[in-house]
Amino acid sequence: MIGLYIHIPFCQSRCIYCDFVSSTLSQEWQAKYLRALEDEMFLRSKEMGEPVARTIYIGGGTPSQLSPQNLAGLMDALQRHFTWQPDCEFTLEANPDDITPAFISCLRDTPVNRISMGIQSTDDSVLRFLRRRHTARQAFDAIGQLQEAGYENISGDLIYGLPHQSQEMFEGDLKALLQTGIPHLSAYALQYEPGTPLYQMLQQGEIPAEDEEHSLRCYEMLMDFTAQAGMEHYEISNFARSGYRSRHNSSYWQGRPYLGLGAGAHSYDGRFIRRANTANIRTYMEGRHEAETEILGKDELYDERVMLGLRTAEGISLQALEQDFGTDKLLYLLRMAEPHLLRGTLMKKGEHLVLARKGLFVSDDIISSLMSD
Repeated sequence: MIGLYIHIPFCQSRCIYCDFVSSTLSQEWQAKYLRALEDEMFLRSKEMGEPVARTIYIGGGTPSQLSPQNLAGLMDALQRHFTWQPDCEFTLEANPDDITPAFISCLRDTPVNRISMGIQSTDDSVLRFLRRRHTARQAFDAIGQLQEAGYENISGDLIYGLPHQSQEMFEGDLKALLQTGIPHLSAYALQYEPGTPLYQMLQQGEIPAEDEEHSLRCYEMLMDFTAQAGMEHYEISNFARSGYRSRHNSSYWQGRPYLGLGAGAHSYDGRFIRRANTANIRTYMEGRHEAETEILGKDELYDERVMLGLRTAEGISLQALEQDFGTDKLLYLLRMAEPHLLRGTLMKKGEHLVLARKGLFVSDDIISSLMSD
């Protein structure tokens, strides 16, 4: 039982903040990439003993940039090499301007039942700055078209902490997106990743330095507005109505096994082996499925349990941690957690250790302090 991730690296244009494995290679490269992808499907499926997928996630890049023929071909390849549960959550990432009646018509012929849409902002000036291809109007139209077509399980992404973004602008983003009735929202503080145009603009003084206080105020607003909308804050950056958590992403945070296929995709066997495919798209298309394998030690596995567990509303199961890592490690965790418990940034819920609301604002510091010496 695995979570299956498929990486589609093609984009029509690159956003200034993006450091994902992606390329603006023309559509003529899609078929070649999909052939290499199917070769890897065959190899990895046999290697793993034909696993069953509990979730499937097609991400990118921009998977909605696949031509109708190539989208159908990808679905056929998946059916040839994998089986999945009848209630499998099947997600496709999409850009709003790709959501057209023709695209939705193609989508109806696939098992996709969840759409994750990169909206990022509902302000056209911000979208232009980020070099997004769509307008705010296109984003709302895309949501409406999907809902009318019967796609209820829709997730929208937002970014906050942007240069020149006021609190009022982010408040407008939240209100407008929540009013659409989508059941899932992911919102992330802007990251200045080295190698991106945004990072270069920061280094050259073309945009102001990150305003941490502004980001914290936006985050507080985010928590308040989603709670008023009846959403559960189930992971640091993710909010959902009841029954609409991302099951695929939750499998990452719960340490379950997942298989990543495609350039730059990552896999984990659920125990101690991690694998990362080559990020070189042309190398991958040549059929050279190069990958790096990492064997995780006990301390690394403990650190991951702490980091991933505290990101979620459920937190860290103390019972499971003791069972997997021993009493000494549990006592170490409780000793390191004590100052945070006294400050009220951490709290115990039954036999779980979880972040309190005010701990969410300093989560990185708390998580770091609980990790192995």
